[in-house]
Amino acid sequence: MASHIDYVEMFQGFSKLNREERLQRLFEIGALTGEDLRFLRAGANVPIDLAEKFIENVLGYFQVPLGVATNFFIDGRPYVIPMAVEETSIIAAASKTAKWIREHGAITTEMIGTEIIGQIQIARVADYARLLEMVKAHESEWVEACNRDVASGMVKRGGGVKRIEVRKVERGDGGHMAILHVYADPCDAMGANVINQVCEYLKGPVEATTQEKVTMCILSNLVDSRVTRARVEMSGLDAELMERIEEASLFACQDPYRAATNNKGVLNGIDPILIATGNDWRAVEAGVHAYAARSGQYRSITRWRREENHLVGIFEAPVVLGIVGGVTTLHPMAKICLKMMNISSAEELSRVCAAVGLVQNLGALRALTTVGIIEGHMKLHIKNLSLGAGAEEREMPYVQKRLEEILALRKRISLSNAIEVLKELRDQRTNEAP
Repeated sequence: MASHIDYVEMFQGFSKLNREERLQRLFEIGALTGEDLRFLRAGANVPIDLAEKFIENVLGYFQVPLGVATNFFIDGRPYVIPMAVEETSIIAAASKTAKWIREHGAITTEMIGTEIIGQIQIARVADYARLLEMVKAHESEWVEACNRDVASGMVKRGGGVKRIEVRKVERGDGGHMAILHVYADPCDAMGANVINQVCEYLKGPVEATTQEKVTMCILSNLVDSRVTRARVEMSGLDAELMERIEEASLFACQDPYRAATNNKGVLNGIDPILIATGNDWRAVEAGVHAYAARSGQYRSITRWRREENHLVGIFEAPVVLGIVGGVTTLHPMAKICLKMMNISSAEELSRVCAAVGLVQNLGALRALTTVGIIEGHMKLHIKNLSLGAGAEEREMPYVQKRLEEILALRKRISLSNAIEVLKELRDQRTNEAP
């Protein structure tokens, strides 16, 4: 990968380049290989028989545009961020905000904890005290057996099952259920399949030892034992802007209606990376939203505060990912995207995703508290509106220019505006024809 200075220089004016020039720039900084270029230039055609291995009743592929966000320096290291996404302005906003942060501050990240969670449910516990005593007495024995018979692959990578805890949960009908939490370190795998197998494996020993009936075994996507944290700190900003961002953040922390939209904006930065790398974005979304509601009220997963002359932002939520196994290993585009970031561990990928989510959030808050969300988003959306109206390639420049003029004047545009502009253009050409 290129040095810090080379990276900055290579991405100056990147958004103004055509596709071929972008590919060449990525090749020059080492983000893409010659083989990657050939694959992408050929249309990134993935064999249909590979899809047959992923899902059932295959018909084909549904393609999502793949782009790259630029200007990211995370923990002092430059990154090219691949993003598979259909929504206008996400990549532009991420790149623009990352550049702003680079000029005024830094992004740092960390992982708090390493363990994922499997759950073993006893729906109607007969004797909770005895169950707790039996689990404590046999915990070491069961952990050892799981690591020997089920999770040996995890153990070889330096992970494996670590411990077992018991929770008492009210049923709502006056009774209680008991939940055994099985904690494991999956290393660079997401670990879902293995932790499910571990829990199923423990069903027999738990029932035989405790005389209780196990009713279900499944992993949890609320992984509060493996939380990713990203931090942005900036200085030299306008005091009023920092105050506005702080107030916008407080709004999302205190009001669940605003928090839902705020967190969707954070995930605008995270989900496209998960899709690009073949990770389970649904699992991450479920965990993020559950974590956001852990206090009993749904809140923002980001916090922005003015600390003297600094603006400080924090993202904190579970972002459990993998870089080995499944689509991540088998899909050629997923492999290219991981290589593009030069990711060496699942933890690093989680930290990068958290950082991009926090940056995306800052970009949205900055827009909302200054020019408003419409101006930037709709300006980039003009091309989609032009296409939606049916504009041909030669008509696009005129339609887009007129829509920009309408947006500047009225502060809003819609598909009907694009249709009207296109009709005017074609009527004018018809009238001018000899």
